[in-house]
Amino acid sequence: MSHIVIVGAGECGARAAFALREKGFEGEITLIGAEPHLPYERPPLSKSGLAGAEPPKYVAGPERYEEAGITLLTGASVEAIDRPRKAVQLADGRTIDYDRLLLATGARPRVLQGVPDNAERIRMLRTHADALAIRGALAPGRKLAIIGGGFIGLELAATARKLGAEVVLIEGLPRVLCRGVPEEIAAVVAERHRQEGVEIVCDARIAALEAGDNGARILFADGASRLADLIIVGIGAVPNTELAEAAGLLVENGIAVDETLRTSDPDIYAAGDCCSFPLSHYGGRRVRLEAWRNAQEQGTLAAANLLGVAEPVASVPWFWSDQYELTLQIAGLADGAATTVRRDLTDGAFILFHLDGEGRLVAASGIGPGNAVARDIRLAEMLIAAGSRPDPTALSSPETKLKKLLAA
Repeated sequence: MSHIVIVGAGECGARAAFALREKGFEGEITLIGAEPHLPYERPPLSKSGLAGAEPPKYVAGPERYEEAGITLLTGASVEAIDRPRKAVQLADGRTIDYDRLLLATGARPRVLQGVPDNAERIRMLRTHADALAIRGALAPGRKLAIIGGGFIGLELAATARKLGAEVVLIEGLPRVLCRGVPEEIAAVVAERHRQEGVEIVCDARIAALEAGDNGARILFADGASRLADLIIVGIGAVPNTELAEAAGLLVENGIAVDETLRTSDPDIYAAGDCCSFPLSHYGGRRVRLEAWRNAQEQGTLAAANLLGVAEPVASVPWFWSDQYELTLQIAGLADGAATTVRRDLTDGAFILFHLDGEGRLVAASGIGPGNAVARDIRLAEMLIAAGSRPDPTALSSPETKLKKLLAA
């Protein structure tokens, strides 16, 4: 094997490229990215990236790619995968042969139907260029409307309020953070936003969006409307699977891979936001994760498996979000849990432990100021990985050290 090509120069693809060198691969590595920038981290885009931090937070500086012997092609789009020839075709006409291929194509924002094309006053956030376009509206006296009450929408709202903008957040479901976050924790988040002056409107039905030179308008199904200087749509993400589909690879809520991240073609792997994979901790349930740590971990795992290690995915899903002084962390997947146990910590922080019908810990969700829940969430993650069935009474008691439960 002499040439590994990686399509997608985000967090996952860049980590994979460096991991290949760290694991001793001496052949050619080509990393291809559509954006003009070096690979950068996306989580800051809804936080410090909007607050004025510039340039993006790069995964590594340009000298490190050169030192590692990684050919980095930025501003380059891959148009097709020629599987019989084992080559990728670029939009500029170049063809690059590969021995093994990694698809780390990520995901893109889900489009709200009816949004006018090229409307400057209606935006989505996925890239550094998107963040630059949004910054101008995040100032005192400016009115911002955010559609979508998930992590991205709420993080944007928190950043906008810190910068003095007026914010209304609009969610179509009965509450914010409906997907994957327990109601008790979502209620804390919503209340904190309201304390900061964010208006939250749930159960909203949007009929249309309109945009002009001086502003934008949201038209609701009940005839009401809202004016804003800028509307940001953050209603989830869609995996970038077009290349894989056109190449005849199996796609199932993302590029379908096995437990080693291998696709239906033995010489092509996929990792990060673009792929769905089986999770052994949850009975082989197939999931797709949009999370910073997952992109990092799968980039490293993909590198090992491209070299023939065949190591399965073994990590527990982990998510986090910073909003104002609060940090929310979730380990595992809570949907389907039969029992929830609460542990109260100091400074208003608390953790919810979620157990299945057999008493096995399947998830833990926590919220509090700063790092108040970080240590216990990390220990809970280890308990989940071990398949532990801890005593619910012990879980609920702050006096019981989770480390002791791990050793039991």
